[in-house]
Amino acid sequence: AAAAAAAARAPLTRSAMSYREGFGSRIGSGGVASNEQLNRDRRERLRKLALETIDLTKDPYFMKNHLGQYECKLCLTLHTTEGSYLAHTQGRRHQYNLGRRNAMKARQEEAQPAPASLSAASKLKPRRTVKIGRPGFKVTKQRDPDTKQFSLLFEIEYPEIESGLQPRHRFMSAFEQRKEAADKKFQYILFAAEPYETIAFRIPNREIDKEVGRFFTHWDREKRKFYLQLYFKNEEPKTEPAATMEEEKTAPAKEKNPYTNL
Repeated sequence: AAAAAAAARAPLTRSAMSYREGFGSRIGSGGVASNEQLNRDRRERLRKLALETIDLTKDPYFMKNHLGQYECKLCLTLHTTEGSYLAHTQGRRHQYNLGRRNAMKARQEEAQPAPASLSAASKLKPRRTVKIGRPGFKVTKQRDPDTKQFSLLFEIEYPEIESGLQPRHRFMSAFEQRKEAADKKFQYILFAAEPYETIAFRIPNREIDKEVGRFFTHWDREKRKFYLQLYFKNEEPKTEPAATMEEEKTAPAKEKNPYTNL
């Protein structure tokens, strides 16, 4: 017993210390880490780094289920903590599936036809200028003595129009505007020029004559006036169709008034 106690108190030999602390390690050191320990330390470092730099709310494949677990929608894996999920995103499986998904998207984009290039007009952004009010205007009603067509002459004054611009006009249906109750009997003609407000006139909803000399516009740069004249086509009178012989035969005879001869 005394010999056993003395052997226990005796210092360990070099071979015994090497066997206890790990093969190939120095005496007094922590030992050589195994591959499993190195992988564990690497994943822990990556997890801490990812927690500091990566925002999980922007990850399209991150999802938290009703059980409080975290899922990777790309690899279909479950994780108990956010750190475990972040360590998974740095792993070989997730990176491999991510590369496959990107390659599939690239093939789909190549197969789809390229969108038509946008015209220069569609790329222009709407201008935002300070309006200075409504322009002055004058409307004259006329009628052609030969054709009996009704016409309207618009004179719009733009004394403060921006240099290089020309007034514009367009026709608008009564169902496009939101200022008044829609009435199918009328339509609108609009005039616009920066920096003035857009003005509109309500005109009859009749067909406009677009033949030569019946519709014209003119912009007088010296007087800063815009002219537009339009003619409406004459409406054809509605004629009732003549009664046929059969309708005349079947028509009931009118009763004679007995008081007409009195």
